Amino acid sequence: MAGLYAITPDCADGEILLAKVRAALQFAHLGGWAALQYRNKAAAPAQRAVEARALSALCRARGVPFIVNDDVELALASGADGVHLGRDDGALGAARRRLGDRLLGASCYDRLDVARTALAAGADYVAFGSVYPSTTKPGAVRAPLGLFTAARALGAPIVAIGGITLERAGEILRAGADCLAVISDLFDAPDIAARARAYANLFAAQASLSA
Repeated sequence: MAGLYAITPDCADGEILLAKVRAALQFAHLGGWAALQYRNKAAAPAQRAVEARALSALCRARGVPFIVNDDVELALASGADGVHLGRDDGALGAARRRLGDRLLGASCYDRLDVARTALAAGADYVAFGSVYPSTTKPGAVRAPLGLFTAARALGAPIVAIGGITLERAGEILRAGADCLAVISDLFDAPDIAARARAYANLFAAQASLSA
């Protein structure tokens, strides 16, 4: 698991959200993607159900894994490829049993011990952040770049999140992250498709250096 890990922005208008995601996925067939996560805190449950199903179908058509934030039942109902849980979103072990072989991700903030516990409970990947100050979660704890280097010893894919921009992406990858979770720098870009492709190109370059 490596590549761009796009997270949808809060959006009251479902059509606008879908249009943004379609643009982001325009070049996904060329590679460089890890997943798209659906996260829409502004939406009512009924809207979330409709949007999750639509996004699941869109991601499937583009060959991109679709992850639902916080909600195991919605992930299952929408045919998602997995779910991502934070510390207040339920027990990872229970989620693992419900999900079967679907992906399970866990937010671990700035703590390696939380990541070890999450992996022992069945998580497939772990996320650390906020790496930089974030407008989405301005009060989030900060995860230093050295944490990603140390986390390589965990032997699981590592997602970096929080304030990530294209200009900062290279140093995060060099520190040890496998995936870059991006919201604002992607979905607020003047050209969403071009920005997504630029992120994907970073991972293609990284892969060629490692070959």
